[in-house]
Amino acid sequence: MENQAKNNPYYSRTDTTKLDIPNEEWKKILAPDLYAISREAATERAFTGKYNDFDELGEYYCAVCGNHLFRSTTKFSSSCGWPSFFEADKEGVYYKRDTAYGMERVEVLCKRCDSHLGHVFDDGPKPTGLRYCMNSISLEFFPDSEK
Repeated sequence: MENQAKNNPYYSRTDTTKLDIPNEEWKKILAPDLYAISREAATERAFTGKYNDFDELGEYYCAVCGNHLFRSTTKFSSSCGWPSFFEADKEGVYYKRDTAYGMERVEVLCKRCDSHLGHVFDDGPKPTGLRYCMNSISLEFFPDSEK
């Protein structure tokens, strides 16, 4: 992901300014698989994402713009095939009703760049009871050991 960030003038882990970039511009910058998921709400295949079976301490950021999304201490093993968290950064995400494919779900999007991250369900563990089911490709991890 770091190579993609270098080619992305909008990527920043410190700038929280709302971005209003047209998809035509994102398509020029992002890798095709990241574009499909983040801008077209596609989904990576279950159990294929790099963060599904991943357990390091650190922070998760939006792979498109660098906005902070999750702390690793909120990640849990849900066995659903995608990285799951019980709590998101309230300043990092927002929600939208998703009725695609005849289902009733809640989509999770990046608050800075409006990228699709995944969905949130109400079958998670305590203390929130939520399961943020995210696409690994939409996430970038930064370990505590590199702070």
